[in-house]
Amino acid sequence: MTMPGKSPSRPGRGAAGATAGRDTEALARIMRSVPDRLDAHMGGLYLLSEDRQVLELAVTLGAARQFTRPWRHVGLAAPIPVAEAARTGRIVWVGGGDDMARRYPRLAVAMPYAFCLGAVPLVTRGVTYGVLFILWPASHPSELSALEREGLGELAARLAGVAAEAAGAGSPIRAGPRPVLAEERVADLLVSAISRLPEGICDIDLDGRVAAVTPAAVELLGEPAERLIGARPWALLPWLRDPVYEYHYRGAVISGESTSFVALRPPDRWLSFQLFPDASGLTARIAAVDPGIAPEAAGDAARHHQHTGFSAERAVHTRPGALYHVLHLASALTEAIGVQDVVRMVSEQIVPAFGGQAFAVLMAEGGRLRIVGHRGYPPGQVDRFDGTPLTESTPGVQASTNGVPAFFENRAELELLYPNRPETQDGMAAWAYLPLVTSRRLIGTCVLAFAEPHHFDVEERAVLTSLGGLVAQALDRARLYDTKLGLAQGLQESLLPHVLPVVPGLEVSARYLPCTEGMDVGGDFYDLMQVGPDSVAIVIGDVQGHNVNAAALMGQVRTAVRAFAAADADPSTVLARTNRLLVDLDTTLLASCTYLCVDLAAREAGLATAGHPVPLLYRPDGLAEVVEPPVGLVLNVDPAAEYPQLRLPLPVGTTLALYTDGLVDTPGADLDRALADLTATLARHGAQPLAGLADALLGRAGHTEHRTDDIALLLVRSVAR
Repeated sequence: MTMPGKSPSRPGRGAAGATAGRDTEALARIMRSVPDRLDAHMGGLYLLSEDRQVLELAVTLGAARQFTRPWRHVGLAAPIPVAEAARTGRIVWVGGGDDMARRYPRLAVAMPYAFCLGAVPLVTRGVTYGVLFILWPASHPSELSALEREGLGELAARLAGVAAEAAGAGSPIRAGPRPVLAEERVADLLVSAISRLPEGICDIDLDGRVAAVTPAAVELLGEPAERLIGARPWALLPWLRDPVYEYHYRGAVISGESTSFVALRPPDRWLSFQLFPDASGLTARIAAVDPGIAPEAAGDAARHHQHTGFSAERAVHTRPGALYHVLHLASALTEAIGVQDVVRMVSEQIVPAFGGQAFAVLMAEGGRLRIVGHRGYPPGQVDRFDGTPLTESTPGVQASTNGVPAFFENRAELELLYPNRPETQDGMAAWAYLPLVTSRRLIGTCVLAFAEPHHFDVEERAVLTSLGGLVAQALDRARLYDTKLGLAQGLQESLLPHVLPVVPGLEVSARYLPCTEGMDVGGDFYDLMQVGPDSVAIVIGDVQGHNVNAAALMGQVRTAVRAFAAADADPSTVLARTNRLLVDLDTTLLASCTYLCVDLAAREAGLATAGHPVPLLYRPDGLAEVVEPPVGLVLNVDPAAEYPQLRLPLPVGTTLALYTDGLVDTPGADLDRALADLTATLARHGAQPLAGLADALLGRAGHTEHRTDDIALLLVRSVAR
């Protein structure tokens, strides 16, 4: 049996692996007990980075680097089990492929193999140091047994103890540049016996490379041993390059279950392959097959894939990491609204996955390259090359103007083409400049920078280029949204009163809170105007929608009310005329409104309402009540609608609360209960100054990060003149 004297293909055996091993060897020794203790075939250990924002893969057990590489750096916000375990501090169990597809669909598409997974955080004395993850074969029950859960907990406690001890000594354990392998592969006395077998035997290591091969396997595969050793069979042998064959290898290693397939070695020799995996690698048994039954066996294998719902060819044309990152970013960017959302999502979820340090987006504006967002650079670092003319020769400009991505694996490569350029003096050591192209337009450059020299292989370059296209489309949408939002907010701010007039005999306080969904722009409005020596008009309303159209119509309604109020019309007439005006505008939007005309001399008000939430009244005796005027139809329904008027006494000390429905009508809440609670709050705080009363009435709505509707609140108190 031929084996290499010193295989360079073994992960973790080179200098970089040895260096990492010195720091993590104590952890690796504990990890080696996993197969015997938990009967698991694969796993790994993540450690938190120095800034505690990224999980970094430090040790692997039975997991080929080609599987773990895409997830070597995982942001804590990533929707995968190890990140969830770190965030929550609890064991995360995934009981098979269906469970994975339901809870982590992006990961399931990228890893369409059958296995169970457990992720447990390394926590001691309230401090999290990392996450241990273990994979079991697909034959494992869908639930963890009590013994396995106990074993996982004990193993995590031992690992956490080692990490805590090192941190307490001032030398915290960090992941090395490459994860360390926790297993050892040792040749034994059976080698010569195996070599005598008529079937071919190949030993394939955890990186998918041939580590040992028998003479029979050499003859069957048709390649000399020196070419087979250290090579991946599906990369070396042209007749095994169909992705279906690599799929079988991946499926066996990840699921921990044996599998088999047949392949045709040209011109007419059929071979059968049986794969037997364990935690240390995979043994392949190769044998010649009767030509009469080989095609039928190949057909059975194809039908098996169709029956199980997997297309092997489709699953492996793109490697798991590439597919995962593309799907992950595409899905995440659907949640991005503005430009800064795009920058944040890429920096949090994609940059750590590739081991990057910093990220910046540069967009062409006015003949210059402007930085619209960045993360990871020291303060002020990127400001030096903001505004670079598009006529200059810099890597950012080149990617923005010629549409060709550029990859620089170290500073020497960059300085060779762009010596002494301010843009390159950013303290980084490797760069990927990705053109942002959308609808065949170049709109800028995305820069991914690394703190250390970084090798970009062919697959990584392809994936990063694809991700650049996704980022470009998201940024194009986000810029359009930001532009519309700016216009809408400017329109709304120009239409709402900046300062309400001071009126002797009245105290007034107003609050406006925009919604946090959609464009953050709504149609809520309020106004107060003096229409006579002793009379004041007060209006509050709500136009349907949260967009530019709603804001524009709100301005028209407010202007109409002002014009009709100036004509000294009573509340019924003002609303009736405003309603007819909206009908004439031929808009489909509806509007609610409450209008008061306050007689300061008589201390009373005339009130009419068009489908608006009922006002609340705080009386001088300390009681609060709901005002229930006759309610007319909302505006823009019936041009002949009438709006009856209610006379409302306003003695000194009376406070009137007018509001829009966003204050009481929230998803899942009972409207009557919300109104009763608001009335009770007014009764408790009605004697307070209006600013404090407004805070009390807004309550949690004033502090929540998510509001489905905007809120307007107008408080009017009758005081001595």
